[in-house]
Amino acid sequence: METANPLIRELTTKVKQASLLWLEGFREACCLHRVVILCYRSRKLLIRTGQCFLLNGFIFLGSMFVLNSVVIPTLQWILPDRHSDISSQESLTSGSILKLYSFLRLGLIQLFYVFWFYPLYLFSFILSNIWYNEISKYGFSAMGKNEQNILEFSSQNEATTTSESKVPTEKPAGLGGVMIGIGEQVYSILLLSFFFLEVYATGFIPFMGKAVNFILLSWMYAYYCFEYKWNLSEVALDRRLDFFESNWAFFAGFGSPCVLAIFFFSPLISYGVMAILFPLFVLTATGSRAEQLIFTQRRKWKGVGLGRLPIFYAADTLSWMMRILSLVHLESQEQMQDNKAL
Repeated sequence: METANPLIRELTTKVKQASLLWLEGFREACCLHRVVILCYRSRKLLIRTGQCFLLNGFIFLGSMFVLNSVVIPTLQWILPDRHSDISSQESLTSGSILKLYSFLRLGLIQLFYVFWFYPLYLFSFILSNIWYNEISKYGFSAMGKNEQNILEFSSQNEATTTSESKVPTEKPAGLGGVMIGIGEQVYSILLLSFFFLEVYATGFIPFMGKAVNFILLSWMYAYYCFEYKWNLSEVALDRRLDFFESNWAFFAGFGSPCVLAIFFFSPLISYGVMAILFPLFVLTATGSRAEQLIFTQRRKWKGVGLGRLPIFYAADTLSWMMRILSLVHLESQEQMQDNKAL
């Protein structure tokens, strides 16, 4: 019992710290008044945010509303499911007619999806991602403190990392720095792509699958929101991952409102809702002083943190395997070309 008591006290302390950080992250995500302030400072930001809302809210979700409230009820009225005044002698003929009606109704609805929703979804996805980058740039410039954000991140990240963490090195200038930046972007895309597959796969786990899926989605959306700010601040990828995984409770809380807004809807409606809300959370992350809040909490705990949680371990392993395979493939191609030359 004496040996168990310190463990229980340590566990209780860790749970309390994680809960406080989670609440801080949740509160930061809900500070949507920052969006109003940034849009007030930047007219370009206001226009882009309004265009994003118009495309994804009014056109995309509006089309879903028209389909469910107008098109489908009209088709059910023109091509009904059943007839109320059917005699026993006409039941066989009426049954075949109702099957034909059902087939025609489903076919017309599918045509509506093929020729309207799917092209609109693709158009919205491409254009929205372009707008998200512009929104983050306009919001970042509207903050008016680019250098302060970089210094704030670096100083507080150094204070919160453990002795086992690698000290980040500065990117070399010129072509070498450009190549390193491109490599980091490609690696980041691979990392997040594999992590997305991991999130998708956890949804099929029995019993606990939904809960695990919710947590992983929260981390994924939180990383997406802060990645725009870190890209503009030119924070190295290894430092981003170290900071994110060392403060996993905060980012789980930050991503929770994003996931709660879409978790119980159908996939298409979830996409439309997230396409509206995502730029708002990106701007909230841009204006957030997450590093300062986390550093303040750590000072209260006298430097004793929760420890690093390897959130991206599986995705990181797969990404490194892909990079190794690609390098092996390139080397084999070079050898084949050398042999041909000889």
